[in-house]
This record gives sequence, C-alpha cells and structure tokens, in this order.
Amino acid sequence: MRQVSAVQNRKLGVICAIGVLFIWSGFIVFSRAGVKTSLTPADMTGLRFLVAGCMTLPFAYRWWPRDLPLKAILLMSICGPGALYSVLMYFGLSETSAAYAGVFANGALPIFTVILVALYSGIFPAKIQSLGLVVIVVGALLLGSAGFYGEQKNVVAGIALFLTASAILSVYIFGVRYWNITPRQALALVNVPNALIFVPIWLLFLPSGLADANISTVVFQALYQGLGPGFIAVILFALAATHLGPTATAGFSAAVPASAALLAIPVLGEVPDSLEWIGVGIVTLGLVLLLVKRK
Repeated sequence: MRQVSAVQNRKLGVICAIGVLFIWSGFIVFSRAGVKTSLTPADMTGLRFLVAGCMTLPFAYRWWPRDLPLKAILLMSICGPGALYSVLMYFGLSETSAAYAGVFANGALPIFTVILVALYSGIFPAKIQSLGLVVIVVGALLLGSAGFYGEQKNVVAGIALFLTASAILSVYIFGVRYWNITPRQALALVNVPNALIFVPIWLLFLPSGLADANISTVVFQALYQGLGPGFIAVILFALAATHLGPTATAGFSAAVPASAALLAIPVLGEVPDSLEWIGVGIVTLGLVLLLVKRK
C-alpha cells in the first residue's frame, strides 16, 4: 500500500513539474516580448506581484508558516520566484534573447541544486543522473549556441544575470523539500513579503513605462505574470519538489530551453536552426536520465 502511494506521489510530482515547465517556458518568451515594449523590468515585476499579492493576501494569515525558523522564512521569501528572481530575469531578458534565458537560467538550475543537496545532505546523484546532468548541459548549450554568433546586446551581462537568478532559485527549491513547505505556505512566503515591499517601492520610486504601453499588453503581462509564475507555478514548484525531490524538479526546468524554443517560433518569430533542434533532443535525453530513480 505504501509503495502504491509512493508511485502516486511520484506521478503527481511529474505532472506538477511538467506544469512548471510549460509555465516557465511561457514566462521566458512572454517576458522577453514584454521587455521589448515600453514596460521596464520594474514594471513587469510590479505587475506580477500586484496580481499575485492581491490573490494571496486574503489568505496570508491562515497560510503563514508560524513554526518555520526566521532563517527559513527569509531564505524562502528572498530566494523564491519573487521580486529578486524576477528583476534579475527581466533585466537579463532586456539584455539578450530568450534562448539565453532558457540555457543559462534553467539549464544551470540542476547543477546548482545538485551542489546544494550534496553540501547540506551529503546525497550525491547516481552515476546515471550525473550523466544526465552532463547531457542536459551539453544539449542546452547546443540549443542556445546560435545566439553566440549573432549580434546580441550585452550578452555577458545577460548571462551573469541568468546564472545569478538560477543560483538563487536553487536555494528555494532545496528549501521547499528541506523544511517541508506546503504549497499554501510557499504562496504566502513568496507573494506576501514581495508584494508588500516591492509594489510600493515600484509605484513610488522606480522608473516606469506604463503610461506609454498598450493597455492590452499591460493587462496580458499582469495576468500572465501574476497568475502563471506568480501563483500557479509556486504551487506546482512546491508539490514537485516535495514528491520528486529538488534535483529531479530542477531537472524538469532544464527542459525549458527546448519548450521555450518551440514557443518562441510563433510568439517571437525565432526559428531554431538545425543545431538547436539537435539540442532539443539532447536536453530531452538528459532529462530522462536525470529522472531515473536511484537504486
């Protein structure tokens, strides 16, 4: 009976991780489209937490994890998919293409997560999972390789921002499993502090291009960023990390370069070349290897 329950939990974790994959692919592509308008990275972040915060605040008192140590509360609030992560990603996407975000923000996530798990838990990936990590990195680099030869705006800065965002998010993914954070607690920890702190700062002090933006663009970005990455993905992240573990959850995010590349075709008009399509297949293979259960 316990074995059946474990299988069901793993299936739920896989379904949630796939959901995160699709939401995060849309996050990269639609965010890239958003920052190419008059909307600033601060606008994108503010719109995200204005919506996500409004949805979470009514339940904040009930969902807040009162037994969690202060260190855990601070780490989960700062390192989750909150304002810091969002600003880094939006600024990175304003510097370079969506392909770079998929490769360096999501492709690096399993590496950072494995390092954290090894340091704090002493649990190292099995040989086949280690091979999967290597394959994922190779495939992700191939997928984004075309961008290295094109004319990009400040590529180095964009890569640095994406890698920093990835390292920060890996702490959150590890913490969800380490402190047994529930989806409701995750919503409260990520959305409430970030909404209460960032939204007023954005409205009062930060540069904004809202006045020059098309109303349909503002509404779409607010709803997608707030409901998708800001609300639904937080729940799915928590469930996936709980039932799959941090390494496998991060591994699913490494497939984002492939799915984001496909979505970028109709949305951004970015058509992958033959080398990038090979990268799609290699990343998928690496993901399969990473998800092989440790014996």
